[in-house]
Amino acid sequence: MTRAARRPDGSTCKLAIGNWPSAILLLVSFVTACRPDMFNQPRSNPLRESDFFPDGAGSRPLPPHTVAREHLNEDDVFYFGKMGTNLVETFPFPITRQALERGRERFEIYCAVCHGRTGEGDGMVVQRGFPAPPSYHLDRLRQAPVGHFFDVMTQGYGVMHSQASQVEPADRWAIAAYIRALQLSRQATLNDVPPEQRAKLETEFLHEVRNPPR
Repeated sequence: MTRAARRPDGSTCKLAIGNWPSAILLLVSFVTACRPDMFNQPRSNPLRESDFFPDGAGSRPLPPHTVAREHLNEDDVFYFGKMGTNLVETFPFPITRQALERGRERFEIYCAVCHGRTGEGDGMVVQRGFPAPPSYHLDRLRQAPVGHFFDVMTQGYGVMHSQASQVEPADRWAIAAYIRALQLSRQATLNDVPPEQRAKLETEFLHEVRNPPR
């Protein structure tokens, strides 16, 4: 389709306008295709708040009776910290220096923000108004079986949510071992130190006494 158009000098020319509607539609289609729908998905981000769930947490715990594809959790002591219905008093594997170092690392990542690095219950979020957990150094917790700490990490307690989806069972036991080490550090005496290490500690102590920092 053409249309005559008049030039300023009075002459005329023909304009081809037959393809204009198609060009406009093509341009509009490009504009509408640029909407960032994939950047604004209606989803919950990990560990963010959510208005959808009653507890306000976007990250959800595993549904009850979920069976892992690769782990059957047949060892009740290792996976649940219990023998029947009783919390266990001992660890399911030997506690080595490596296990304690792993426990300290995991503790400082997942636990210290509430419980504090020394277990006093004075972590950073508590200092900002979050309810304080009890100190690990209370008599009732110093006398609690190690299975108690594993069970609390697994099931949650009070305002503390379960950590099972974030912390593997072996790491939960390592954390429990480190908690026990924190407790023992407040009650230990020189007689609790192995003889082969006692002389070293005495030497270091005397060195610090004779050479105080300036």
